[in-house]
Amino acid sequence: MRRSKATLFAAMLGVLTLVSFAVAPAAARSETSRVISYWTADRIAHAIPRDFVRTPQGTFAPSARRGKPGSGVVLGASWTKGGKILHASGKVVFTMGGTDFICSGSVVNDARTGNSMVLTAGHCAYDQSNNVFATNWMFIPEFDAVASYTCSRTKWGCWVASGLVVDNGFATAGGFNQQATVNDFAIAIVGAGDRGTQLDTSVGSFGITYSGISSGDRLYAFGYPAAGKYFGFDLIYCAGPIFDDPVNSNLTWGIHCDMTGGASGGPWLSSFNEKTGVGILSSLNSYGYGGINNIYGPKFDSDTQDVVNAASTRTTNYIVP
Repeated sequence: MRRSKATLFAAMLGVLTLVSFAVAPAAARSETSRVISYWTADRIAHAIPRDFVRTPQGTFAPSARRGKPGSGVVLGASWTKGGKILHASGKVVFTMGGTDFICSGSVVNDARTGNSMVLTAGHCAYDQSNNVFATNWMFIPEFDAVASYTCSRTKWGCWVASGLVVDNGFATAGGFNQQATVNDFAIAIVGAGDRGTQLDTSVGSFGITYSGISSGDRLYAFGYPAAGKYFGFDLIYCAGPIFDDPVNSNLTWGIHCDMTGGASGGPWLSSFNEKTGVGILSSLNSYGYGGINNIYGPKFDSDTQDVVNAASTRTTNYIVP
């Protein structure tokens, strides 16, 4: 008995669908292998920080003196207490304009199976001056006292981004200016790592808040600074009260901290427990001023939430309108 054209079409469509689903994971694995092969020990060792420090000649000329830490303030110290923050934060490496860069990042809660999300700075994912996304983007959790710069020698391995998501406010800033600082956040979507494991189920992840913190609240900032007195393979933290940045029209947060280049994108955590290393993502390392021991970060808001929500349903590059 002959089958109808509709039946044959449906059968063919089913075969094509199966083929497309089979090809997609293979392509993803191939891209992961390519990026991991790109990041040789030498390339990682010589990647440079992509951080922005405003000097007196820049857009945001500092009007305050060097920050004076008060009681209980940690300006920059090695994190030695372990916990989730050690596992669920790490080093970010990527390429922009033919140059290899480093930043920092942390893992965000994601309900999906198969994909995970990494929070970092917008300028560690997108070049708003040339309107291009970063390439060769890779996350290395617990890059703390690593035996070697290669993925195979790290504790957890490496995860390659299949997509990067930024806000339109950052993408259209035209340079690193006030508009960019307000929207300096991004999410990287990563699939299986080089060892075939899912990132968030392997190292843990953090919840994120888009409000609920105020000037004077005590936060902890983390990152892998790689300039000045820091060398890029030690998880460094700062702790103390946050404050508004008056030079930036009070649109961003500040915290007393002497972390240097390479720390960009590293997490700020509120309600942080030093014993467990657990807290709530509330901002991130974004920029600084020359000669001032402070670091500044965006105030998470509905735009930040839109970026996270968009990333939770995507696997490719995207600019949130």
